[in-house]
Amino acid sequence: MEKQKLNTTTIYILSVLGLSFCCFLGLGIIPSAISLFLSNKQYKTAIADYENYDNIDAMKTARIVSLVVFIINLIMVARVFYLFSTIGYDGFMEIYNEVIQQNEQTQ
Repeated sequence: MEKQKLNTTTIYILSVLGLSFCCFLGLGIIPSAISLFLSNKQYKTAIADYENYDNIDAMKTARIVSLVVFIINLIMVARVFYLFSTIGYDGFMEIYNEVIQQNEQTQ
């Protein structure tokens, strides 16, 4: 019987998207949560039928990567909530406008 291969490419792509979108107010939590869900689902399927799958170690690595990206996104979401709860939206926009003005002056 031929061994099946697990699809780790989708998990890596979603993890990279999640990592790149984490800077945008924590929006990367959506693709990183999807990648974590998919990796856990495929990993559990592979462990249940260990003999029929070929690249379980690659799936372990993809699962770890998706977990790390998800934790980074959770930290970013917590940071955004903390910022908005302490300084509010007006304070956030004031800081944003100051940074934009400083960038315009340096150019």
